[in-house]
Amino acid sequence: MKIKNKVVWITGASSGIGKALVKSFYNQGAKIILSSRNEKTLKDVAEEYHLDQERYYILPLDLESTSELNNKTHAALNCFGSIDIVIHNGGISQRSLVEETDFSVDEKLIYINYLSYVAITKSILPAMIKNGSGHFIIISSLVGKFGTPMRSGYSASKHALHGFFDSLRAELYSKNIKVMIVCPGFIKTNVSINAFTGNGSAQGKMDQAQENGMCSNKFSTILLKALKNNKEEVIIGGKEKYGVIIKRFFPKLFSKMIRTAKVT
Repeated sequence: MKIKNKVVWITGASSGIGKALVKSFYNQGAKIILSSRNEKTLKDVAEEYHLDQERYYILPLDLESTSELNNKTHAALNCFGSIDIVIHNGGISQRSLVEETDFSVDEKLIYINYLSYVAITKSILPAMIKNGSGHFIIISSLVGKFGTPMRSGYSASKHALHGFFDSLRAELYSKNIKVMIVCPGFIKTNVSINAFTGNGSAQGKMDQAQENGMCSNKFSTILLKALKNNKEEVIIGGKEKYGVIIKRFFPKLFSKMIRTAKVT
């Protein structure tokens, strides 16, 4: 797949994986729509990367406000007249036990990490179908493949993405609209710092595994290669990614490993 002159909409573009993807896709010649809650931070990203004003647009949005996402999607479509690639990246993680997690936190995780993606996708689909092409890139997680302690609501929201977008891929195959689900392992970003605790407050510190994780620029490079090779799903990370294989072929062993593993 060629990236040059494609219009790419990236949510969660102000930091971490999203910020790295802005740089990678821009350097490949794409036009970029940058979205997150913080408009100033998005402007800082554009300034840091010296983005050409004719090749980017800043569109602030709050993924939790799903009722506003239809209007935001139409605004995104008006930026450059069409959107070729949507990168669903924005979201938030969790660090709390089930018994200590307020139900309101589970609700927020589902709204931000899952329902917002569904809302944007459904709003943009008519335009992609009319154009006869499109591509959705879904930034899921390894915990979209298996659950781990302290991530129950987060894992549930990521599992939901796999079900929805696997179905969407099958439905839209004949319409030339593609879906790639990306499952990161430990990537060095602020995801654990911003993660919800049981009462909804931010954890405020980086997990050791995250600190030692893959850099977001390397992650972005691998993602681009997978996209160009028309992959439907890709797992990116260190040795933690082998958990998918162990769970599939040795589920009881995996259960024992995950019970005793240090996952923070």
